[in-house]
Amino acid sequence: MNKIYVKLAEELGIKEEQVISTVKLIDEGNTIPFIARYRKEVTGNLSDETLRTLSERLNYLRNLETRKEEIIRLIDEQGKLTDELTIKIASTMVLSELEDIYRPFRPKKRTRATIAKERGLEPLANIIYKQEETKNIYEVAKEYINEEKDIKTEDDAIQGALDIIAENIADNADYRKKIKTFCFREAVITSKATDEEKKSAYEMYYDFKEGILRIPSHRILAINRGEKEEFLKVKIEKPEEKIFDYLKKQIIKDYKSQFNELLNTVIEDSYKRLIEPSIEREIRNDLTERSEEKAIKVFGKNAKQLLLQPPIKEMTVMGFDPAYRTGCKIAVIDKTGKLLDTTTVYPTEPQNDIEGAKKILKELIKKYKINMIAIGNGTASRESENFVSDMIKEIDEKVYYAIVSEAGASVYSASKLATEEYPNINVSLRGAISIARRLQDPLSELVKIDPKAIGVGQYQHDVNQKKLSESLTGVVEDAVNSVGVDVNTATPSLLSYVSGINGTIAKNIVKYRDENGELKQRKELLKVPKLGPAAYKQCAGFIRIFNGSYPLEITAVHPESYDVAEKLLTKLGYSVDNLLQKDKLEVLKKELLKIDVDKLAEELNVGKLTLKDIIEEISKPGRDPREDLPKPILRSDVLKFEDLQEGMELTGTVRNVIDFGAFIDIGVKHDGLVHISELSNKFIKNPSEVVSVGDIVKVKVIGIDREKQKVSLSMKL
Repeated sequence: MNKIYVKLAEELGIKEEQVISTVKLIDEGNTIPFIARYRKEVTGNLSDETLRTLSERLNYLRNLETRKEEIIRLIDEQGKLTDELTIKIASTMVLSELEDIYRPFRPKKRTRATIAKERGLEPLANIIYKQEETKNIYEVAKEYINEEKDIKTEDDAIQGALDIIAENIADNADYRKKIKTFCFREAVITSKATDEEKKSAYEMYYDFKEGILRIPSHRILAINRGEKEEFLKVKIEKPEEKIFDYLKKQIIKDYKSQFNELLNTVIEDSYKRLIEPSIEREIRNDLTERSEEKAIKVFGKNAKQLLLQPPIKEMTVMGFDPAYRTGCKIAVIDKTGKLLDTTTVYPTEPQNDIEGAKKILKELIKKYKINMIAIGNGTASRESENFVSDMIKEIDEKVYYAIVSEAGASVYSASKLATEEYPNINVSLRGAISIARRLQDPLSELVKIDPKAIGVGQYQHDVNQKKLSESLTGVVEDAVNSVGVDVNTATPSLLSYVSGINGTIAKNIVKYRDENGELKQRKELLKVPKLGPAAYKQCAGFIRIFNGSYPLEITAVHPESYDVAEKLLTKLGYSVDNLLQKDKLEVLKKELLKIDVDKLAEELNVGKLTLKDIIEEISKPGRDPREDLPKPILRSDVLKFEDLQEGMELTGTVRNVIDFGAFIDIGVKHDGLVHISELSNKFIKNPSEVVSVGDIVKVKVIGIDREKQKVSLSMKL
């Protein structure tokens, strides 16, 4: 077990003691959000991202140890286990290398080598491989001729022996490891078109080659998809000369001996027939795995930024779900997210009932005092934006609009959850509700949708879906818990992502709330069926009670630290009730800035990191951390694609960040692309070093393709 701790410490660049303490917390059943927020002293202040990586790698390495034990047992049962083999297995830290070690001992289907062994040719194979026999090998092979075993000539015997040697070479773990090293350093991935005349999205890969050492992950995933869709033929060109030289040096002892030609033949056969096909598969799998891992990380980072977009508070919002033939669906949502009204208007093709649509929407704006219109960015979005922009110029009320990503809205509309929330509302209108509510509070709304459907990242349907789901679930958990959840308004979807709360408990909380009214204290949660002390410990600090009986419960201060917070306030001459009094709070903030944390932590017998968190929380009680992030761009006029000119400077919102750049919504139909080379004046390895989803950025138009409706942008202002 100690070996695992050392490996994790080395990989993550942290101390072994941090690993040991963190693993103990994980094994005790603590969640990652709880450990990250409330056990900083124990972990040495590891971030939630590092903790999740540690947890994933811990699981991998533990499974590796289990597999090692199994392999040792299986080899031992064959009577072939040696001390040297045991040490080799024990020191291996990569599963693929472990499987290579086990490869010669794995039960095989009938191969040319196994048939040769059945015919008794293994001793002859050993003679050839050892290269010590002075007698002519054909004379030696005569002794193995056996008509009954279908060995009719010396050549038959030698060929059978060579088949055994070929398989032994192919199964040698050291050889395979070295060959893979050569390939990863020098091999080139190539792709050719299956039909050069056929148009596709993969045309840049119709005659393509790149070294696998440097090829970026998005190109691997694109090539994989092109191959899957049968537009591309893909191959790995390997440094064969170097591989053959290496194998010959390892195997042939004397280039002048009678065995030289036979061994040259067997090395070529072993490589071409047995090693190369499996090595190619392994390299392709490894490249895909690495690329998927990177894509999943990018997807997770983008998803977290999207989930943490600041809410638009205290506004009545009209959700506008654009469409053509079936009409634009409209939903009006009040300041608390409650549905007030729905309708359908037809300002777009083919009806073009612009005046009729304006009349209906103007009445709704006046009736419900609507401040904001959220327009979905899907089909007919820009036509709808033109219509809305023209309409709000004609009214006295100050109304703005924002373009909202509607990715996943249709998935939500048809879901069981949407049916439960709005049983009497038509499926098509639920999309408009979702669009309005995701502008009001992105986190609360987006947790209702499968994270894969929220439209940030690339190739999300091509990567390992299990790994993607696990990663994104963790991302959503971290986002939800970093913000905190109002237990008296949260939906079961939102509550189910709170540390320690599963789907069943989330529904039980809502049922308890419906039957007993609003919760007044966190400890009331202990009355909720199936929410016991263990779950309460994990979830309590992330739950907010805004109209309760204890002011600390609008903060992230955990119940286990209430006494410390109270002692701190008392020492400064305040009480917890002062947290709700604006004038007192302003004075308290100044007092808190003067605190000597090191000295007070010792006095209150609490960790410094925990005390810092408590001070931060009582300085800004009830603060939503999302408020510090850039607000969405609110528009009142529209920018047409035809208006764009090179050199124009615009403000836009980062919609997606991928390996090769970032897509920016600048208010025209299609998002513009800032290539990685145009993101910064200095060299950057990854776009996420400069931008995140939701950032508001200034860009310059540097290229316009009017035919393809594509815009190239630069942030080198």
